[in-house]
Amino acid sequence: MSEVYANRRSRLRDHFNAAGTAAALVTRPANVRYLAAAAPHGAVLLLGSSEDLLVCAVPPDDRPFEGRPDEALRVQVLPARGGDTAVAAADLARGQGADSLAVEEHHLTVARHRAIAAIAPALRLADVGCAVEQLRVVKDEEEISCLRIGAEIADQALGELLESILVGRTERHLALELERRLVDHGADGPAFPTSVATGPNSGRRGHRPTDRRVEEGDFLSVCLGATYRGYRCEIGRTFVIGTSPADWQIQLYDLVFSAQRAGREALAPGAAYRDVDRAARHVLDSAGYAEALPPLTGHGVGLEIDEDPQLSPAAMGKLDACVPVTVEPGVHLPGRGGVRIDDTLVVRPEADGGPELLTITTKELLAL
Repeated sequence: MSEVYANRRSRLRDHFNAAGTAAALVTRPANVRYLAAAAPHGAVLLLGSSEDLLVCAVPPDDRPFEGRPDEALRVQVLPARGGDTAVAAADLARGQGADSLAVEEHHLTVARHRAIAAIAPALRLADVGCAVEQLRVVKDEEEISCLRIGAEIADQALGELLESILVGRTERHLALELERRLVDHGADGPAFPTSVATGPNSGRRGHRPTDRRVEEGDFLSVCLGATYRGYRCEIGRTFVIGTSPADWQIQLYDLVFSAQRAGREALAPGAAYRDVDRAARHVLDSAGYAEALPPLTGHGVGLEIDEDPQLSPAAMGKLDACVPVTVEPGVHLPGRGGVRIDDTLVVRPEADGGPELLTITTKELLAL
């Protein structure tokens, strides 16, 4: 695997060298992990003019969920606790003879930027922009394999919950149980705070679980994800509790299901981000739910749960093959509840079978 990380660093080096910069400092944790195989707490990565270094505040440990640094990288540990790894890395870049340093201005604080400028005043500081994030959009098959395993874990956890008694239990309790099950099945942990929403809370994007108890006839919407070797997936489903669904619940569910299917079917290499959003949004908009729609109907996933591309009305750009995204339209009706259906898929060409569905829990409207 070492050559994979070396190739990623080489592609970034080509980018900042072409812009006239001798070295680069990567500080955003997900970007550090992408380029170095690991991102111990507080670590930064220096792509130097003579040597690449992973600069750490403390020696990396062997916890699997933190990753293990690329063996081709030299690890430089600060001699004393409390130092700033970014400032130390800038000083190392100066010591290597670099006259310029590209930094992630969108991640560095103003204070950190000033400290770097103070310790190495001869270094010309430039902005590397979101170059690493752009490299991360298209995944290799090893990355997709991690997402696939994470999706299997999330499917398992959700499937086990659906087999248990739900009436009378609180949203908060169910969310905690789901997160425990994720870890039991091999996840590093949840990919994001698990959302369990019942009754009037259901269908609300990013709902924080409360002490409301599950009642007969409720919509129950669940959104969870697993992290596996640093990669994060997402799944969301909506169910009815304890009884046959009411007519309005069936109609709303069928509508959101149709929107989600339209979004999934629009995923193809070369498809515009905004066209995927439009495909899902049009179904709900035509039914009169324009005001109830979220700002986007999907997004990329990987080392972070919400990364490029963004599938929204104003998004610019087109999908490539091997880009994992969510498709997650939903409608929330204040005071009544709503529906969210959320899958993680990988964009594949039609010749390879079209989009690969990673989250396979049934999307049938079940009465639990």
